[in-house]
Amino acid sequence: MDPLDFLESYELLQFFHCNKTVMSCMENPHTFLSQLRDYNLIPEDRYKKVSRMKSKENMKRAIYDILDWLERERSQHISVFWTCVFQDIILNQYPTLRLLRNSLMDGSFHFNKQLPERVDKEETDKRKELSEDEEKEEEQVNSVKKRRKQRRRSVCDDEEQQPGPSSQLTPGQKRKSKKICFSSPMKKGEKNDYWNWPIYKSYLPVTCGQKEGTLSRDRLAKGEKCILFQKQWLTPNEFETLAGKKSSRNWKLSIRCMGKPLGNLIKEGHLKSASYKRGRHRKESKLASRSLFPSDSIIITVSEGEEDDENEDEEDELENQENQVSCSSEDVTDEDGDTGDQTEQQSEADRDSSKRVFKVTCGDLAGTLHLKRFASGTCGKSIRTETSWLSPVEFVMEASCPPDATWKKDIICDGKPLSVLIEEKTLMIHSLLCNCRLCSPNDEDRENEKNDDECYICRGEEEEAELVVCDDCPRSFHQKCHLPHVDDAILGDNRQWRCTFCVYQTTQDWRYSDELEVEPAMYRQISQHMLECQYLVLCLCRADDERTFALDPCLYLDRYSTVIQTPMWLGNIADKLQEKEYQTVGQFVSDVQLIFTNCASYNQFNPEFLAMGDRLKELFNSEFKKVFNIHEQC
Repeated sequence: MDPLDFLESYELLQFFHCNKTVMSCMENPHTFLSQLRDYNLIPEDRYKKVSRMKSKENMKRAIYDILDWLERERSQHISVFWTCVFQDIILNQYPTLRLLRNSLMDGSFHFNKQLPERVDKEETDKRKELSEDEEKEEEQVNSVKKRRKQRRRSVCDDEEQQPGPSSQLTPGQKRKSKKICFSSPMKKGEKNDYWNWPIYKSYLPVTCGQKEGTLSRDRLAKGEKCILFQKQWLTPNEFETLAGKKSSRNWKLSIRCMGKPLGNLIKEGHLKSASYKRGRHRKESKLASRSLFPSDSIIITVSEGEEDDENEDEEDELENQENQVSCSSEDVTDEDGDTGDQTEQQSEADRDSSKRVFKVTCGDLAGTLHLKRFASGTCGKSIRTETSWLSPVEFVMEASCPPDATWKKDIICDGKPLSVLIEEKTLMIHSLLCNCRLCSPNDEDRENEKNDDECYICRGEEEEAELVVCDDCPRSFHQKCHLPHVDDAILGDNRQWRCTFCVYQTTQDWRYSDELEVEPAMYRQISQHMLECQYLVLCLCRADDERTFALDPCLYLDRYSTVIQTPMWLGNIADKLQEKEYQTVGQFVSDVQLIFTNCASYNQFNPEFLAMGDRLKELFNSEFKKVFNIHEQC
């Protein structure tokens, strides 16, 4: 006897209403969901969202929301629901459904019981909205594990880059560290336009990496040195360099006010900015007129002999303003007024903290230790090798050191064990009670630790841009920096993604078994060798540390076109490869060689840049021979 034959629709609906929670707690509900989809009881998009979830708790909530939606929106099909879930094959897989069917058969479920009046409609709606948010969050996390990772930044940049152990801080230091995190006096729901507050009418607190300073709005608008740092005025470029962010070459992105780039504030009209040119040492300024990309390649130093003829009243006002906006002062005067020793110690600490990457070795294994990832021996994968990110303990194990080896004494940096750097407080071990993202990572943080925090090609780590991560190596890329460009459709793909470097390395053994000569290789169709050419361009871009050959030199150098008739740069070659404008390998090689020829012609009297071009040319010739298995002619 089928209980559905003699029960009314309102009875089946009441039975459904009382057992939604029970059904949402079933183990492995994928078959249950598929059955509902096959009977057209749930939308396709909702089915896909829930079926991709990994968290059991989130899936339970999502299934409950589906059942709740069925009750509200499709109550007329309640008999169809019970018909599809009471199929024998479904009952065999889910004992919960079998028990529900038995309760209808033996009459143990009483339809005449009076349920309380429902008064929680508003709360249910809130729960539904929360569940949808959790579904989106779960889907995003799963997508991150497969393809990409969105760079996260903590509210305090100091905590992310080099958080100190709380157990080693004095009470005074603890109170001062709280000032770094600006608290908003705005009420919840109000727009937090900090830069429009009256207190910031003339000066704004700014940060760049671990450095904090105060920005003068008037000075910025006039193009003067506008950032006060330790009683010294700096230009935005100088402040960016001091903070170790020189590689970004864009102070409007790297310098921030309450987490928002200054470029955004300028674009929105909150700030006015005059043009700033990067300062350079007088000795190097003569080379600038003949060098490629001087604004990118010459080391920025503060010009000697420049003094600020500002009056003392303005400096006093700025110092008071720094306290008001909670910019932590690093030169603290003691009761006796003696600040000399402390200032000297602080400047030493600044020099140490500006060195963010250290070359380390353990036995025959070499790597680079990244300061902002370091937490302790086991927390934080802070050492980057050619193939992976490792914690110090894992690095020692990877080096196959003796069983009694310890990471503090066996990992060597500049001839000294890491224990020396710890004693010098260059490395700060986090407290056991620390709950930062390095010491207490969530699932997303653990996935992010497997790959680089910056683009492997341009070395940029802009927070506004997503980094696409390779599933086979620790490299990360901006979508447009990789060749071929990473399409948006790939980001949401569940399949694994490998970068061009990994694809090339796994296929190079069987690509060219026979040796070639240079001329036949040049006449080959590039469509059959696109991977090799993309790999070569990426190698050159990676080796171009200062991005000297990456951009169009005509944009930066006066009278460049009068000396060089046919400008060429790596970015142009990459665009041509992306648009498939080359027909043969020879055309591609000709453009690459043109870069080196132009460099030699324009920099005849500049040995520094001649050497850079020769180094890149030697790299290209060497890799080209390996890629195409070129036979060396006698």
